[in-house]
Amino acid sequence: MTKLGLIQTVSYNTNQKGISHVSEKLRKLGKKETEIVCLPEQWLKNNEIVDFDSEFSEFKKIAKDFAMTIIPGAFYETSKGKTSIISPIIGPEGEFIGKQEKIHPFGYERDTVKPGKEAKIFNTACKFGVVICYDMVFPEVANTLVKKGAQMLLSPSRIVRRGIEPWQMYVQVRALENRIPILAANVENHRFGGHSMIVDLAENNKVVTTKITKLEGESEVTKEFTLNKYEESREKRFSDSNKFQ
Repeated sequence: MTKLGLIQTVSYNTNQKGISHVSEKLRKLGKKETEIVCLPEQWLKNNEIVDFDSEFSEFKKIAKDFAMTIIPGAFYETSKGKTSIISPIIGPEGEFIGKQEKIHPFGYERDTVKPGKEAKIFNTACKFGVVICYDMVFPEVANTLVKKGAQMLLSPSRIVRRGIEPWQMYVQVRALENRIPILAANVENHRFGGHSMIVDLAENNKVVTTKITKLEGESEVTKEFTLNKYEESREKRFSDSNKFQ
């Protein structure tokens, strides 16, 4: 069994206040033995991270204290004159173990953001991939991660209110077509629509459906998964695929 968690954030006056509030929620999830936790994309007030180590030092301590993997969101990073949107991964020993770059910058982001070139697999409590916001729209991102061995997908997102309905559909479809659970985190405030969700799967007489757990306001949730139960259905689904042009 693997315990996976999700945090939905609201608006905070400062980065420090936001990190302090979310740290309390991470500790709550840690006390429930949650092994991996995901936060939204760009949920901090300024979204300016000068030094990830210092900015998320409290998260790193919590990760080590509870042997927890934390995906603290997705943020802009500028290196060697190039800007990317990255999702850093804090491992259960309290150190950054890697990062996933956003592969498909959205709209206005394309003017300044360098697209990522690789969908990466991380392996802590389970093998997982990170799908950053707009990357969920493109089937090949999730599919590539699953074919590389992901047992679970986590998605730091920032979805405006008018985009919630299609976003929910994308997340559910990615879960269905790849036979994999997905945890998708969003921000909830006057602009962004919340509805962070855990999409699980259930099968009845060869028909697979989604089971959704939604969050409201500033909140957190943990859910226990038996990840190997999806493998047979996933293998069958992929074996049904035929080549064509």
